[in-house]
This record gives sequence, C-alpha cells and structure tokens, in this order.
Amino acid sequence: MLPNTGKLAGCTLFITGASRGIGKAIALKAAKDGANVVIAAKTAQPHPKLPGTIYTAAEEIEAAGGKAFPCIVDVRDEQQVSHAVEQAVKKFGGIDILVNNASAISLTGTLETPMKKVDLMLGINLRGTYLTSKLCIPYLQKSKNPHILNLSPPLNMNPVWFKNHTAYTIAKYGMSMSVLGMAEEFRGEIGVNALWPKTAIQTAAMEMLGGSGIGSQCRKPEIVADAAYSILTRPKTFTGNFVIDEDMLKKEGIKDFDVYAITPGHPLLPDFFLDDEPESLVQKMEEHGATPIFKSGKAQKEAGISGPVAETFNIIRAVLNPEVVKATQGVYKFDLSGEHSGTWYIDLKNDSGSAGSGEPPVKADVVMTLDSADFVKMFTGKLKPTMAFMSGKLKIKGDMALAMKMEKMMAQLKPKL
Repeated sequence: MLPNTGKLAGCTLFITGASRGIGKAIALKAAKDGANVVIAAKTAQPHPKLPGTIYTAAEEIEAAGGKAFPCIVDVRDEQQVSHAVEQAVKKFGGIDILVNNASAISLTGTLETPMKKVDLMLGINLRGTYLTSKLCIPYLQKSKNPHILNLSPPLNMNPVWFKNHTAYTIAKYGMSMSVLGMAEEFRGEIGVNALWPKTAIQTAAMEMLGGSGIGSQCRKPEIVADAAYSILTRPKTFTGNFVIDEDMLKKEGIKDFDVYAITPGHPLLPDFFLDDEPESLVQKMEEHGATPIFKSGKAQKEAGISGPVAETFNIIRAVLNPEVVKATQGVYKFDLSGEHSGTWYIDLKNDSGSAGSGEPPVKADVVMTLDSADFVKMFTGKLKPTMAFMSGKLKIKGDMALAMKMEKMMAQLKPKL
C-alpha cells in the first residue's frame, strides 16, 4: 500500500458522502497525516441497509489521527452546502481540498427510470458536484496547494455505456465534464482532477448491484484512497487528468496489488466506463458466482428474468416515490408459485422505495403467498386482494392492515398496466 508522507498534515478536506465507502476511506487516509476532515453527508441516523453515519465516521477519523467535523448535508440543497462550507471555514480556518464523492445510481433503462430517480442522480452527481465546487472555490483559491477531486469516470463516449442506463451515465459524466471545464477555468489556481477505479470496489452499493457473490471480485476502497492521496499531495499544476487508480499507483512504484483485493488471487471485475462492455462484465460476474441485476433487457430474458411478473415489477419500480413510501410504511414479500415462480419484494418503508426479485433488504412486514398468475391479475385490477384472500388464492402472514394498503398501490398501477 502507499505509505503516508505527512503532506496533508493540517490540511482541511471537505468530502461529500464521507460517512462510508470510498469517501470514508479517503478521509481515513488523510487523517493518518493529521488532516482536518469535514464529513458532508446525509446519514445522521443508522440506515437500515447501509453501514455508518457521519458520527461513526468522525470517531474513526479522530482515532486515525485526524480532526473530524460531521455535517448533515444533502448536496442538492444549496443552503445546507453553503452552511456546511461556512462552518468548516469557521472551525478550521479554510478549505484546502474538496472531494466530490457523493453519488446516486440507478442502472435502469429510460422507460424504467422514474423521473424522481433521474432528478436524484442529476441532483446529487451533477448539480451537487457543481454546487459544492462553486461554494468551495473562493476558499480553495486562498490555499497554498488546493485541489478538487471528483470520483467520476473518463469520458468514454462508446454508446454501450449509455444504452442500458442513459440517465446514470449522463449524471456521472456531468461530474467528469465539471473536471474538464473547471481544470481549464482555474488552471494555475486549483488542481482539478477525476479519479475512477479500474476494478469493482467493495461498497454497500456494489453489493446491492452485484449480489452476494460480488465481494471476491472486488478490491477494497483503500486502493482508491491511496490513489486519491497521490493526487492530492501533488502540486496544483497537476490538473485536468482522468486518473485510473491502478495506473496512478503503478507510477508511485506499487507492484503488489493483491494487498487491495478482497480475495487475493481471485479474478477481478473491471469497472464501468472503461474497456470492457456491459455484457462482458455480466458474464465475468456470473462465472464467479455473482448475480448482477444491472443486465440489459436481452441478458435478463436469457437468464429467465422476464415474463409478466418481471414486467409488472418494472412498472412498480417506475411509480415508486417518497409520497407512496410515506403513506404506506411497509415492506412486502411475495412468494410466487406456478409458471413464473420465485420470490419478489416491494419496500415501501425506506428511502424512495425499491422493488425487485429475491429477498427484501430488510425483514418483511407482510408475506403474501399466491400463484404468479393471480399476482399479475391483482396488479392489473382483475382480482382484488380481499377476494383473493377470502377465496384462499392468497395467503397472508404479518400485518393485515398493511396488506390491505397494497390496494392503493394497485390502483395507481392499473392505468399503466
């Protein structure tokens, strides 16, 4: 691993999304030098699916030798970002480094991506990066060796990186275009660069995307943190670069990359936006036991993840929103038999809601057991849940009041089915 040099001692880093994953790893690397770290993230209370809060991250940063300042920040909110920047400057006397790490992802096609998720990705990835940079730049300009580092990919314009998830690619490339523009705009004043991993990195987001078998194909977040450290300790004249973590560390003389692997010696999954095309990534994941959910429609059909139930869940995902979640507050599990048997879930309790195949991410409040054909009939309005239950076609375990709330969801779906 890349050794610390002490060059970031006393420097103040403002890191978005630093409560977990890559953001926290970068924070801890800087903390070992004795840096000040502003943890600008949303998670103040423990999340049901994701580990860590701004406060637990602050404890780790302090234990590593740095000074931490946890701030509750939604990077889409100009007032919250502005307040956090002002408070950081008041506490530490300035800002030397900005790391735009906060990001949102939905690897879904155009018709399957509700506008709320489009707005979320554009709001966090593109607007949040631009806004946070804009508000930090006046303070960065006063620093001796200021840097902005965006966790975003090289601008690979191969259409394969757009066709399966246009909205996500646009949002992520927006972060990269900010590097392209700001590096030139502030050349000689601020070093502005992008950093992207060569392989998949084990984070909570990757585990949700890739399934339980993904871990052995990943590297640890520390490889990205080491590459970030290499960039941030260089002069501000190092600017306008789209850096790949492994390439940067090779220049630093690192030869043993097994130390970064979750399972040393195991084949690694290349990251998005590089040379491997999406279908190749899917194949490599499946060869080593993972079950990726970001397949294209063609690949899903070949794997049997198709049919009326899957199509119904595509429409369910498209109508999920915070209002439905707030009104329902329940997690539903469906054990389906018949021609399209399988286990599916709808989470109407957490965040903006989610739905998909497999076990729900948290314990279900309601478990419904029925034939897959009857499930489709229920959601197309041809069979009321009450009648299905009374006739014995539907078995329900758990909160009956929540079970009946499903009729409201079905009423919203009926015009779309």
